[in-house]
Amino acid sequence: MPENDGAERLQKIMAAAGVGSRRACETLIIRGKVTVDGRLAQVGDRANPATSVIMVNGERIVSDTTLVYIAMNKPRDVISTMADEKGRTAISDFLGRVEQRVYHVGRLDQDSEGLLLLTNDGTLAHKLTHPSYGVQKTYLCEVAGPLPRAVGRRLLSGVELEDGPVKVDTFKLVDTLGKTAQIEITLHEGRKHIVRRLMDEVGHPVSRLIRTQIGPIKLGDLRTGRTRRLNAGEIASLFAAVED
Repeated sequence: MPENDGAERLQKIMAAAGVGSRRACETLIIRGKVTVDGRLAQVGDRANPATSVIMVNGERIVSDTTLVYIAMNKPRDVISTMADEKGRTAISDFLGRVEQRVYHVGRLDQDSEGLLLLTNDGTLAHKLTHPSYGVQKTYLCEVAGPLPRAVGRRLLSGVELEDGPVKVDTFKLVDTLGKTAQIEITLHEGRKHIVRRLMDEVGHPVSRLIRTQIGPIKLGDLRTGRTRRLNAGEIASLFAAVED
């Protein structure tokens, strides 16, 4: 590999990605735990951190240090855009000091809240949102109750909307509070307002919607309006979720 093509020592790239010390990274290479672009790595190998696919123990590492991956708990009434021409509160108002220009992966309605992923990794973002990869999203919804059991069966079997049929992957009744029911649904659909339209169609409109999970990434205890960087394991799990 030519010296001027951006290539660096593999141990240096791995150490910068947080795998461990250079000596520990060399040990992993010797033990056959590292591949570069599908080939078993050898001590002394070089790679381009911006373009090479480096796997350690079967998990992809992020070798390009310019790439960032952020989870955000979007509050209600915040616009899912980086800047709003009408001056409304937008995602960028919550990012603080993020040097790289990032973009949101998918959207949440203005009235919806919960997990958003932000990144400048366009390739991964495309795969996470493209329906062919089937990345699941989980939502906690407050809907008009009481909720007959038949509603869950109907959602699982499929509901016809004006732009085609849709069915949820999982459905669970979490709680019933008087005339309100709390449900959890998972689906891999990405159509606009899909959850609200789905529940409207079955006669139980949504009064509150919180996205709690995207693929393997969970909202957890991240407070409303806060952001956090994804750790190496979470990033690897996202790559795994969209493997071809």
